[in-house]
Amino acid sequence: MNTDRIEKKIVLRASLERVWNAISDAKQFGSWFGVDFDGSFVEGAHLTGRIVPTTVDAEVAKLQEPHSGKRFEWTVDRIAPMRRLSFRWHPFAVEPNIDYSKEPTTIIVFELQEVADGILLTITESGFDQIPLARRAKAFAANEGGWEKQTQLIQKYLALQSKG
Repeated sequence: MNTDRIEKKIVLRASLERVWNAISDAKQFGSWFGVDFDGSFVEGAHLTGRIVPTTVDAEVAKLQEPHSGKRFEWTVDRIAPMRRLSFRWHPFAVEPNIDYSKEPTTIIVFELQEVADGILLTITESGFDQIPLARRAKAFAANEGGWEKQTQLIQKYLALQSKG
């Protein structure tokens, strides 16, 4: 089993432009992901995100509600329009009295590829082997499940958009 890398794939039945906007626009991203950012996604930008319940799934929103208002740091790494967007953060940095700023970050990559049925979105988070041992397994497990949910949320977001 790979302990350093999480990878999730989903084919989204939407145009490349719609999928790109859903991942590259901070407001749209926040709507399905469940976060309110204090700025736009611009290469090199350091943003603060605040957890808010997702707007696309009532069950997931209930799970996010107890964490509402929790803040985290997010750095936009690279943007290759319509193809790739990457971010860095401190995974599962949930304890309010711990300073995570000295720890290494993981990198999250969203890659888009046109396929016969739509757009293949691949979400990869890597760098867990550098996270302090005391919290590495917990961070990996939390994010493994989290990214699985997020692939479902973006799919629901795009489906709701096409109806609206």
